[in-house]
Amino acid sequence: MILAALFRSLPQIFHPAARAVLGRTLLVTLLVFAILGAALWWGIDALLDWRGWDGGLAEGAASGLVTLVAAWFLFRAIAMAVMGLFADAIIEAVEKESYPQAAIRARPVGFTRSLCFALASLTRTLGLNLLALPLYIVLLVTGVGTLVLFLVLNAWLLGRDMADMVEPRHPDLPPIARAGRWLMGLVSALLFLLPVVNLLAPIWSAAMAVHMLHNRKRIAA
Repeated sequence: MILAALFRSLPQIFHPAARAVLGRTLLVTLLVFAILGAALWWGIDALLDWRGWDGGLAEGAASGLVTLVAAWFLFRAIAMAVMGLFADAIIEAVEKESYPQAAIRARPVGFTRSLCFALASLTRTLGLNLLALPLYIVLLVTGVGTLVLFLVLNAWLLGRDMADMVEPRHPDLPPIARAGRWLMGLVSALLFLLPVVNLLAPIWSAAMAVHMLHNRKRIAA
């Protein structure tokens, strides 16, 4: 089921509604990192001034490097949280195209609930990954342990996020099973690890979750 949902959702990430959500998601995410970079530069500048040092080019290089490292680690969390604000549009488009009968019965989520979802997603993702940071560091000696732990933890986090995006629209349907949540979260986590593909991963994940929820015999495709 998970592979069918993955490949069935692939062409739908180029739907006009999906492209619009992708554009807004990337724009807001880049804006967040731009603000983060400016805040880091200001912080480093203030620290150097307090110490009586003249940072010069090193100051800009340090803030840029820290921003790039932060972007690498935080992109997934921030992009999914931001996308959650606009996810209703892409989910509605996928449902209308693939599950028109279910789309008629869908209950709009609304911006307030989407905002609560986005904040909860971001807090949960950052919090649990920070708690796991000591283990990430310890497992570096194994070569693969850090990656395995990252995938296991973030598969659960992403699976929950993806389910939370689609299930509130259809309270009449059974929720996605725990195993299904984790598997689609694992696939999503792997997508985020691939260069270029990771830019499409947020909307691809949302579209995949729609198929995971509706891919039942009693739902007309």
